[in-house]
Amino acid sequence: MLYKNNLVTIIMPAYKAAKYIEESIESVLSQTYQTWELIIVDDCSPDATREIISKYASRDKRIKPIFLKKNSGPAVARNEGLKFARGRWIAFLDSDDIWISNKLSLQKKFQLKTCAVLTFTQFRRVSADKAEIGHLIDVPDKLDYRELLGNTVIATSTVLVDRSLLKTPIKMKKVYYDDFVCWLDLLRDGAIAYGFKEDLMRYRVLKKSVSRNKINSAIQIWKIYRNYLNLNIFFSFLLILRWGKNALLKYYRF
Repeated sequence: MLYKNNLVTIIMPAYKAAKYIEESIESVLSQTYQTWELIIVDDCSPDATREIISKYASRDKRIKPIFLKKNSGPAVARNEGLKFARGRWIAFLDSDDIWISNKLSLQKKFQLKTCAVLTFTQFRRVSADKAEIGHLIDVPDKLDYRELLGNTVIATSTVLVDRSLLKTPIKMKKVYYDDFVCWLDLLRDGAIAYGFKEDLMRYRVLKKSVSRNKINSAIQIWKIYRNYLNLNIFFSFLLILRWGKNALLKYYRF
């Protein structure tokens, strides 16, 4: 595949994002590393999301809007953006999250140093209005496929992927946690994901966020183990216990 070696392609799915997407876009515009393109895929939002995206796209040619004709979910939106990605580097940013200004610069240097397929960073959760900032969510030095199976530590908006090291293209599956399954797919052949111990992202906690319902989250993770990965019931049970423990350690306080 031909791609631009120094270009970072940022994939941002958006649905009913009018309230927060401007801050997310501004956090990209303020990056110290400026060789990027931002592909924003509006998933047929009923609010003013489309108008906001169009406004920014008219101001900066690096911002490239895609408007889906029907609501299809984040996996489809991310895949649609990936079709048009021209960069060697793929980053993901949700439309309500915020990057620290040196995120791309520091992480890209770290990734070149480690020769990693995938890296992810520390981050902090913030309240919807950003009035409350949570504790630092730490990351391990590295994760392999088996370790990731029972871990919640990779936040999508912290991920950077080096496409030059991939054996297969990045593709999101249409499952509840499409991002989690994607990282597993990238590590399945023995690749290692490296954790970068720098606080570089703000994860906005919204009342209706799917990640806030831990019982439903556990059910969906169980379905991934059993239905998508076809793991046996005993191993799946051990993994869900580990997943629950890691989630508790991560979210026991704001």
